[in-house]
Amino acid sequence: MTEKNKNGGYLLVQVLVFSAAGVIIIGGLIGWAGTSLKLSRYLASREQAFQIAEAGVEYYRWHLAHAPTDFHDGQGSSSTGPYVHPYQDKDGNTLGQYSLVIAEPLIGSTLVAITSTGEVFDGSNAKRIVESKLAIPSLAKYAVGANAKMRFGEGTEVFGPIHSNDGVRFDGVAHNLITSAQASYDDPDYDDHYLEYGVHTHDSPTDPFPPIAPPSCSDVFMAGRQFPVPAVDFTGLTADLANLKTEANTADGRYLSNSGDQGYHLILKTNDTFDLYKVTSVSSPPRGCSSSQTNWGTWSIKKESFIANYPFPVNGIIFVEDNVWVSGQINTARLTIASGRFPESTNTNTSITVNNDLKYTNYDGQDVIGLIAQNNFNVGLDSEDDLQIDAALVAKNGRVGRFYYGKDCGDEYKRHSLTLFGMIATNQRYGFAYVDDTGYELRNLTYDGGLLYGPPPSFPLTSDQYQIISWREK
Repeated sequence: MTEKNKNGGYLLVQVLVFSAAGVIIIGGLIGWAGTSLKLSRYLASREQAFQIAEAGVEYYRWHLAHAPTDFHDGQGSSSTGPYVHPYQDKDGNTLGQYSLVIAEPLIGSTLVAITSTGEVFDGSNAKRIVESKLAIPSLAKYAVGANAKMRFGEGTEVFGPIHSNDGVRFDGVAHNLITSAQASYDDPDYDDHYLEYGVHTHDSPTDPFPPIAPPSCSDVFMAGRQFPVPAVDFTGLTADLANLKTEANTADGRYLSNSGDQGYHLILKTNDTFDLYKVTSVSSPPRGCSSSQTNWGTWSIKKESFIANYPFPVNGIIFVEDNVWVSGQINTARLTIASGRFPESTNTNTSITVNNDLKYTNYDGQDVIGLIAQNNFNVGLDSEDDLQIDAALVAKNGRVGRFYYGKDCGDEYKRHSLTLFGMIATNQRYGFAYVDDTGYELRNLTYDGGLLYGPPPSFPLTSDQYQIISWREK
């Protein structure tokens, strides 16, 4: 009897042990389930906060579509934000809110930074922050964009995309894509008048004629070539000069009326000022130096008289109702210098000339110059042997380049190197050199990619709608 009771005690202990273990396991499972449910709810709240933050970005993108220059959520320019909006479901129930911090663009830029913080009103304290950058792309999307046939000779090296609505002959080195709106065209610099491909080269070995497929020519077209592609609306590559005149004629701009003489010379300075001179005479061409080109001349200053020193305008726009020469250097400045006369006429259209270095101090987007000429952008006869131009160049009705100066024009007929950092938009055929080795022997064109979303003030744009160009969660 005693032995039997002893065995029964062992069984009771085992039951208690297993029961306790079961209680612990079940308790753990219940705790795990509770924790998982809380985590699931919190993750759902975080996801909802993320969606609310994104809704804030989309709201302000919509707002900019209707008020493209309002970076204060309709609260006035003195308002700094953050701008808080409730987030409601379809039944009008408020689920949370987003708060927006808007960083408006620099002068001339269209780049807007939006920081949106989304919150959920469910007691979870869930927050998500999204930062997005929006911008309107400018027309400075090419290193060179043209509405005419183009030829880039040997010695030309281009760092940036090139496009022509007509054909392109390229015999230098292209580090980016070259495109043409033409499948084939008659190259005016090739005597046989056979149709050649829309983008072709005569660098050895010369491209075959259509329909024989062209080789890759990777030593010339390092990033390739494409043709035909859709044409660029070149009218959009020209600034609205009348609008620029209006903006310059305000208290924030600088307007220069007709000089009554040859034009003006602007010397830009790194202290955010410029010296203004009236050009009273230009150099006469040497005996035997002449050309049949329209508007041909030396485009070089012989005499000028100092007028005054002026600060750079607040809105960065200088409009000159006359021909203008530009030189100098800027430091953390953003300027557009435009030249034009009204009403527009082929006999009175004005030009911009750069014969001496025009330089930036910073090459990180802080310095930007736009030169928009009603007629031509010129490099004159008496230009520097090694000329540097840092700017976005636009020839609205004419061409960007240098007139033909033959050997009878003196030692300046042949120059060594021209270096451009920026872009070119030209209505007529571009060029700084000619097939008889006159002009600039070396032409180095480097595309400033920052111009696409950070162009000079009031530079022409491709659209009136903002695009999201970057997005990240903070």
